[in-house]
This record gives sequence, structure tokens and C-alpha cells, in this order.
Amino acid sequence: MSEETWLAHAVALATTNVAAGGGPFGALVVRDGAVVAEGQNRVTRDLDPTAHAEVMAIRAACAELGTFDLGGCTLYASCEPCPLCVSASLWARLDRVVYAADRDDAARGGFDDRAFYELFERPRAEWSMPVAHLPVPDAAAPFDAWLADEARTAY
Repeated sequence: MSEETWLAHAVALATTNVAAGGGPFGALVVRDGAVVAEGQNRVTRDLDPTAHAEVMAIRAACAELGTFDLGGCTLYASCEPCPLCVSASLWARLDRVVYAADRDDAARGGFDDRAFYELFERPRAEWSMPVAHLPVPDAAAPFDAWLADEARTAY
């Protein structure tokens, strides 16, 4: 199947989701020419601000394949992924991300992810939501325990 076909499938997932009362986003994870998993935006349905289509597809693909490493897979998304979804894609070690609509299309629909992309370019002191570092005793203890655990699964 062509990349255009996979993207058309993602767009159809997004359109179907709108008809079902969800957000206008769909995604699928493909490996070796086959769909591993699909995802649709479930933010309002599940009351979960992280339930973006891409994240849902990644979660389902990891469950299907029994791994947190999606190397060898491509994520096809109906729209350019937001910073959350790009981060999830990087953590999942996807080979590629391919999208159909872009951030300008999303902004026209009321989903202006540019604000987040622009936020990350500014110093944290200028953010509307404070993100503060407060050192406490033994803050590094979890990492010491991690490093001492010879049975850990590295990721």
C-alpha cells in the first residue's frame, strides 16, 4: 500500500471520529505493510487530555506487539502531531511519522498547536504555567535504585 493510502485511512479514522462525537484526529501504526494498530482522538470521550489519536495508536501498537519499542514501524496521522504526540513518537522509537493536514489546518479548526511549539522556545520564567525545580533530600534516590537494579529493563 502507498503512503497516500495509509494517510487516507488516518483521515477516514478522524472523520469517522467526528461523526461519533470525538475530535478530528486519527492515526495508525504500520509495520511491514500491515496496520498494527489504530487510534482516534478520545480526549473528550475519556476525559483524558493525553488521549490524542497518535498516543492511542502508539499505546495499542505497543500492546499488540508486546513491546515499548516500535522500531520498524511508521506512524501515519491525519494531522501534524502536536508536541505531546511528537514526544510520544520519539519515546516509542518509531522509524517515521507521516502526516496529512498541517498545523495551519489544525489552527483553522480551532486546534492551534503553534502556541505550544512557541512556548517551548521561550524561557520557562515566561510560561503561563510555572514549572519549578525544588531540590529535596534524596531526590536522586529513585535513579540510584534504578542503576543498582541489575534486572532493570533499559529504555
